[in-house]
Amino acid sequence: MDNAGYTSLTRLSGLMREMSVVANNIANISTTGFRSEGLIFAEHIAVTGPRDPSLSMGTAIAHSISAQQGALEQTGSEFDLAIEGEGFFLIDTPDGEALSRAGAFIRNDAGELVTPDGNYLLDAGGAPVFVPPQASAVAVAPDGTISADGQPLTVVGLYMPNDPLELTRRAGTTFTVESGVRPAENARVLQGFLEQSNVDPMMQVARMIEVQRAYELGQSFMDAEDNRIRDFLRTAGQRS
Repeated sequence: MDNAGYTSLTRLSGLMREMSVVANNIANISTTGFRSEGLIFAEHIAVTGPRDPSLSMGTAIAHSISAQQGALEQTGSEFDLAIEGEGFFLIDTPDGEALSRAGAFIRNDAGELVTPDGNYLLDAGGAPVFVPPQASAVAVAPDGTISADGQPLTVVGLYMPNDPLELTRRAGTTFTVESGVRPAENARVLQGFLEQSNVDPMMQVARMIEVQRAYELGQSFMDAEDNRIRDFLRTAGQRS
């Protein structure tokens, strides 16, 4: 395959990955705490020889997570928590700690706040958040302080990745970051609210159409290039 073929193939491969990302965003329009994702295309230039022209190809391997605040919906549930501003909840999962904006928590039989999947919500000290099962009135202050029957218990941990560009989606609404986390400074906890998905439906549908058209155009170029090579080989064969 010549340079034009390789260039077109890498472009089509990137567009296929972007289509998958856009489709996942659209599928999670109604997912609580979901953050939309985008794919970043970059130009890769390789030297082919001292006197040959360089080879330029577009690659799409970097992902970006939108930090836009999602709409806040009031639920009235005492264990539904939403973050206003920057920051994430820290969740203890079987695969390690993860960041999440999904705040639909429940209290298990032991009194710990967990996600619907049973993963623990961690406090500012990295321990599971505990609320006594017998507590009748539970209040959560904007700074994350949890009180039961008027007595402070613990503080919900709000964290930011040390390097937001390293934020990587693990699954659904959970993220990991290799550089570690730090306490979030500009964030408030709202009790009885949930943050909705920050996916913009119109923008994502428009992007899907653009990606589909770009893929069709690239496929047409590949077909034309294939026909050109076949015609050349056929002509060369007839002359020989």
